Amino acid sequence: MSVDVKRKKGESFESLLRRFTRRVQMSGSLLQAKKVRFHKGKPNKNKTHATALRRIKITAEREHMIRTGQVTEEELRAQHKGGRR
Repeated sequence: MSVDVKRKKGESFESLLRRFTRRVQMSGSLLQAKKVRFHKGKPNKNKTHATALRRIKITAEREHMIRTGQVTEEELRAQHKGGRR
């Protein structure tokens, strides 16, 4: 939606600006822009599936490492704390 406001003969800039802001508010385009600003669409189905598979794989690897004694749970927690933030 675009709002067109033309300056009338002899009209001051302040009144033109006031008329413009009133038109913008009445059109609702500013409200719509604020609603859409942080909208996050649904994630791609393939991407969601891939992240789920990755999560399952990492969990299985950790459990295997703990079962075989290659690493302890405390070491994994310590690595996780120092990891990403």
